[in-house]
Amino acid sequence: MKPLLLLGMLLCCLTAVAQPVVPLIPAHDPVLARQDGAYYMFCTGPGIAVWSSRDRQHWTREKPVFATAPAWATQAVPGFRDNHIWAPDISYHNGTYYLFYSISAFGKNTSCIGLATNKTLNPASPDFNWTDRGRVVQSVPGRDQWNAIDPNLMRDEAGQPWLTFGSFWGGIKLVQLRPDLTAPAQPEQWRTLARRPHDPKYDDAQPGDDAIEAPFLFRKGDYYYLFTSWDYCCRGPQSTYKMVVGRAKSITGPYLDRTGKPLDQGGGTLVLQGDKNWFGVGHNSVYTFDNADYLVFHGYDAADKGRSKLRIEPLRWDAEGWPAVN
Repeated sequence: MKPLLLLGMLLCCLTAVAQPVVPLIPAHDPVLARQDGAYYMFCTGPGIAVWSSRDRQHWTREKPVFATAPAWATQAVPGFRDNHIWAPDISYHNGTYYLFYSISAFGKNTSCIGLATNKTLNPASPDFNWTDRGRVVQSVPGRDQWNAIDPNLMRDEAGQPWLTFGSFWGGIKLVQLRPDLTAPAQPEQWRTLARRPHDPKYDDAQPGDDAIEAPFLFRKGDYYYLFTSWDYCCRGPQSTYKMVVGRAKSITGPYLDRTGKPLDQGGGTLVLQGDKNWFGVGHNSVYTFDNADYLVFHGYDAADKGRSKLRIEPLRWDAEGWPAVN
């Protein structure tokens, strides 16, 4: 072998070894938005945890959305503790960023979905200021057979806003919102998009065994795709979370899986599940950046004591239009 060629190979190997290892950042229920070349991630945490990045690999911790809990939230949900806010959803429309979030007591449907708005996501901007708009949707034990957490906003072909949400109980719900997004449109009409069998031995104050939650709607081609998470999160190595999907021509459904089974009858096509390296992958969102689609979710890292971390994977579509992860 020529000396120069050998030297080049050695330098290449040394360069590869010297590359920094990008740490996987802690995250639970992550969602993303991009503004002016910067990515902002919002996820479950005290006051809603926020991170920023220029390359989706190296992340900087930002200040949370809420330094203290919204006053209405502590009054509406007695079991709400420590300003720990769940499962945000970020979107942009007509010059405003809309951040929905969940206030709840764990394992109960004493829950609310709130809304905050901002003109910018850049903390250095003079226009940066989160304004809380208060409660949008609330679930009450004994009244509602659904749980008002895990919100996701989607606009239909006509630009009308719809909010999908839900966890356990009666499954995934959909309701049209007013133009300002602060309350359901009148007259209120609540639709069920997906659910799993519910054991009647559980009353409406218990979640039961119908483990479905974390809806996210993504439009691709002629279809609305509804992603949900099945089974159990938040248990480290014992987490069984997995992501499934169905699709519909209309935002209101019916959503069907690959076999044609309706999602509101327990249907769902598997997208990704955990393995020996990552437990309980789920609570995903989906985005298009630079003409490529990505699946954003959390998983429990077996190499780090089962801690929950951010995962971003390219999302491809097969010949029949179903999403898959390599």
